[in-house]
Amino acid sequence: MRPGDNLENCIFCKIAAKQIPSKAIYEDDDLIAFHDINPAAPIHFLIVPKQHIPTLADCTEAHAALLGKMALLAPRLAQEQGCGYQLDEQGQASGGYKTIFNVGPDGGQEVYHLHMHVIGGPKPWRGQR
Repeated sequence: MRPGDNLENCIFCKIAAKQIPSKAIYEDDDLIAFHDINPAAPIHFLIVPKQHIPTLADCTEAHAALLGKMALLAPRLAQEQGCGYQLDEQGQASGGYKTIFNVGPDGGQEVYHLHMHVIGGPKPWRGQR
């Protein structure tokens, strides 16, 4: 059996189904977003589709709208959580965040249910990878 094939034990499926609590910051029919339980930065949340897809590598053209929705939600939630990217009146940039999809064992994927990490906040975490 491939990683991610056992839906009964998928922690993100259980979070989406409200069988396991989370610190949710967003939810709609397709996605749930919640704070990471082991944050890598002052602001670290996940955007997770409710549909079980093991990895980004398993996505097809049929998932394009879902992936686009995830990508467009990230800046909005980053802003709401306090790490949004912005320009002042002089055009000086501030804030910002990383978006990351870990894919497979060499990509650092630990939970085999597609999810996007959104990581930001004040330094010094910025130099970490």
